[in-house]
Amino acid sequence: MTDEATARLLDRFLGGLGTLDPVAVWAHGSLAGGDYREGRSDLDLIAVLEEDAFRLSTARALVGLHRRLRAEEPLARKLHCSYLTPATAAGAGRSHLTWAHDGPMRRPVTPVTRCELHTFGRVLHGRPPEGLLPPVPGSELRAFVFRDQKEFWRPAVDKARLWRQDVWVDLGTITHARATATLREGRLITKREALDLLPGLGAPQDVVDDITRRRYEEPAPAAPAWTDRRAERTRSYLGPAIDSLVAAYGTATRA
Repeated sequence: MTDEATARLLDRFLGGLGTLDPVAVWAHGSLAGGDYREGRSDLDLIAVLEEDAFRLSTARALVGLHRRLRAEEPLARKLHCSYLTPATAAGAGRSHLTWAHDGPMRRPVTPVTRCELHTFGRVLHGRPPEGLLPPVPGSELRAFVFRDQKEFWRPAVDKARLWRQDVWVDLGTITHARATATLREGRLITKREALDLLPGLGAPQDVVDDITRRRYEEPAPAAPAWTDRRAERTRSYLGPAIDSLVAAYGTATRA
């Protein structure tokens, strides 16, 4: 069930898109997967427009909509949306106009997002993903999560300053568990399932408990000493864990 503030924001967002006559608007991520936590989870959306979102007038209208919502709705800071057209939906490497992290950018709609949309995507408006968004071959999904672990997350582990931040600890450990499930079993799992899986993968239990409390409870602010220790424990776990995963699945995912 969607919480009241989230439902109001989505209604306002869809209403604001109305002048562009969207073909479809979909949710993926936690909102679609049943693990959404209002005020903590991002609102991950995809909109398909008939108009080219790279046209200056269309881009200006979209940026204006997001800025208005950001000024008036507290949850709008967590609303991220990529804008496709039927003609540009194919190709996971293609970049699309996206509003995320309080500003416009261009980025791809990844194979993970595309697979989520086909597996458990939530239709907020218009047509379903089938027929508009090409399905993702299993080999493409596995290759993407493998590269993400090897080329993004493994180098990030060596940047110690990042890991004093909650977001890096949370995403780094959860993404590793989700990547492991995809490479081992070819399936996507939720963040809740990832947290349940992490102890069995050797993750420090106190770090897993810390992430769980911050996501599902109301914890007190962390002491600096714990933040430092958590960073060290997370990095000490993730470095070897990613190395092992990459070694185990490198041949299977090689193009």
